[in-house]
Amino acid sequence: MKKVVLAYSGGLDTSCCIKWLQDKGFEVICFSANLGSEFSPVQLKNKAKASGVSKIYVEDLRKEFVQEYIFPALKANALYESRYVLSTALGRPLIAKYLVDIAHKEKALFVAHGCTGKGNDQVRIDTTVKILDPKLKIIAPVREWDLTSRESEIEYAKKNKLPISISKEKIYSIDQNIWGISIEGGMMEDLNNAPDEAAYVLTKNVDETPNKADYVDIEFYKGVPVRINGKKAEGLKIIGILEELGGKHGIGRTDLVEDRTVGIKSREIYEAPAAWILIRAHQELESMTLDKETLSFKEIAALRYSQLVYQGLWFSRLLRSLQAFIEMTQEKVTGSVKLKLYKGNVTVASRVSKYSLYKKHLATYGEEDQFDRKDAKGFIEIFSLPYRER
Repeated sequence: MKKVVLAYSGGLDTSCCIKWLQDKGFEVICFSANLGSEFSPVQLKNKAKASGVSKIYVEDLRKEFVQEYIFPALKANALYESRYVLSTALGRPLIAKYLVDIAHKEKALFVAHGCTGKGNDQVRIDTTVKILDPKLKIIAPVREWDLTSRESEIEYAKKNKLPISISKEKIYSIDQNIWGISIEGGMMEDLNNAPDEAAYVLTKNVDETPNKADYVDIEFYKGVPVRINGKKAEGLKIIGILEELGGKHGIGRTDLVEDRTVGIKSREIYEAPAAWILIRAHQELESMTLDKETLSFKEIAALRYSQLVYQGLWFSRLLRSLQAFIEMTQEKVTGSVKLKLYKGNVTVASRVSKYSLYKKHLATYGEEDQFDRKDAKGFIEIFSLPYRER
């Protein structure tokens, strides 16, 4: 039998993919990346075996995800269309990389995934596979089969006794990892409907959050968070702490009509409390430690960087080049930012850095002011010259 390595999430699409590929004559080997999924490794193995796969690999990639994907994006303050922290988009190239590695290990000529025919993830995974090994053949059952809706997939799964945990009453597509959750489908496809509270996983409704704020102090070293509330901690632990704290205060919800790579607009609901807290803290630290021109150009680079990540071009030359520039900017992004978390808001309580370019004796309007105001007149004359001449 022909071998195919399937990127398996345990969700509805990939559960149906297993049976469909088997009926096409393939020996299905599953690969699941633990990036902080809604399913545990034990659940994934049990579900895959119940579906009749010959072998399943479950790899805990959370630390690699944090160090090699999330933190580089954090250094860039990567936000797609200003509001999406790229949680799912960052995970896809890592999943595709291991999909290729396992295909090589198993001597499989095919890889497969459960991405939809009009989504972003098909672009991200297919493109990454083609970059890393153009000889591998890619099968995307959802682009080929006759199941035209999630309702029809549910019927297919029930008919073939596939293990699924979804109902027609709660029919959202959920993708979860440690950087955030993506929610789509169901009643939220109608832009007139407010997000369904039942769909949220990490965050409380702001009406149900505590009436007392929490404060969190995050210390960065060269753009990477290394301590929280004075205690040294690995990135994975810091993200976990902030996810719980942020969720408690209703922080990190986004309701976005975004532009997909394939050209359509789509409504996406996101939860990412830890990501929003860390990005805010990092931005505040950069505002002190980066000079004006570097900060301005970095914002331009971050915009393009975010678009490339969203499109699945993680391994492209341009993204690697932008990453090298961003890495250079982080040389002195070291210090601490204290934040107040309250009723869905993140506000700054204090900022400290030995590399701060803010000088009180130049900024103050008090007695210790050392700024020479006489210089301002000449500066303005030169600055406004081209506009006056025009």
